[in-house]
Amino acid sequence: MIPANALLVDTGFLVALFRRRDRLRSAARNFLVASKAPLVTAAPVIVETCFFLKAEEKQNLLEWVRRGALDVREAPLDAYPRISWLIGKHADRDPDFTDMALLWLAQESGCRRVLTVDAADFAVYRGKSGKALDLPQWMD
Repeated sequence: MIPANALLVDTGFLVALFRRRDRLRSAARNFLVASKAPLVTAAPVIVETCFFLKAEEKQNLLEWVRRGALDVREAPLDAYPRISWLIGKHADRDPDFTDMALLWLAQESGCRRVLTVDAADFAVYRGKSGKALDLPQWMD
């Protein structure tokens, strides 16, 4: 079960946090220092984040996850039909699997707070019961 006060974490936030020269790195770090909310993500977010990081940055991310700073949830095969449906529903936005897996996690868990740089798309997506997602401001 995902805690009610949890924050779902998207790729852009993690890239900002772990890429040394990212323009949003300070903002991501400052947000984490100020927030005590547990962090949760979908496994595809880790894969996508690693695509944008250098080897040492990837290692730092994976060690951070291993230490328990981020709860990573798998999208089981039985979630794939729902994720596929979400991709079709939002086809006009050309969503990727990663974003729809995170949206699936939001809907399944009822957690609506998402840390993302992709506010334009996530503002359109809906959580459980059709409620808008809450996109906490963390960028300077």
